Amino acid sequence: MARPAKAGAAKADLRPGLVVASHGRHCLVETPEGERLICHPRGKKSQAVVGDRVQWQASQDEGTVEQVEPRRNLFYRQDEIRTKSFAANLDHVLILIAAEPEFSEHQLARALIAAQAEGITPIIALNKSDLVVPFERAWARLAPYRRMHHGVLPLSLTASGEVDRETLLKRLHGKTTLVLGPSGAGKSTLINLLVPGAAALTGEISQALNSGRHTTTSTTWYWVERDAGTALIDSPGFQEFGLHHIEPMHLARLMPDVAEYAGECKFYNCTHLHEPGCSVIAHVESGDVDGSRYRIYGELFDELSQPRYP
Repeated sequence: MARPAKAGAAKADLRPGLVVASHGRHCLVETPEGERLICHPRGKKSQAVVGDRVQWQASQDEGTVEQVEPRRNLFYRQDEIRTKSFAANLDHVLILIAAEPEFSEHQLARALIAAQAEGITPIIALNKSDLVVPFERAWARLAPYRRMHHGVLPLSLTASGEVDRETLLKRLHGKTTLVLGPSGAGKSTLINLLVPGAAALTGEISQALNSGRHTTTSTTWYWVERDAGTALIDSPGFQEFGLHHIEPMHLARLMPDVAEYAGECKFYNCTHLHEPGCSVIAHVESGDVDGSRYRIYGELFDELSQPRYP
């Protein structure tokens, strides 16, 4: 009879929390009261990522994550060697790119596919609208994405960009948004604009997690409007974005412009690369599907079809 009582007592000791930062095998958990403490995983492998709701147990001045609550989604990338989880329970993925330096459409497409696979709403934001000619060129490159209703936002992010701040706050209100972007796109400026004091807070988190001097090496949660539930998650790792968790035959349905015509093909198992009676190829030839997007589809299909070795 003592064992059930002990299990009940242990369960009663569990407390709810939100993972707001992670580094290595340990993470920073925020309580409902806003207090933060370092927690370690139960066992050898950490399963918790930023955005997870967890149950934790106090252990002196730190804690142990005992349970990760069921997730709505998990945004991650996977290459041949390992899986990198960015964050969980997201409403938006905001992909910030810039007129200069020129963005990689391949990287943009990969992030959009990963978001689509998890049912997360993507937002594309194009920064540096003050650079007229480069911006016009970049905006034209994004025409296929605007047609897919991805909601491309034009921005000119500066330290005092009040107009852009209000636009972003309205768009992100009450949501949890992961911010991704290549170097030079203005990601730090965006976060500092929406979260005054973010740099200092990140420094404190880095010190707490023993991750050395501050560089963006770990994923971090920031409250924008805590009472409204508006939060940003900053994460590194946009440069290389593997999609090895995507089956090649599932790729078409994760690219809205290709998916629109994929169901009209003559063969149910059409790869949309060479088959007769392929509706996608016909719409590429007619210009309904952008040629550069179709090339990306073909290159990704080939990449995902390569033999995988353990």
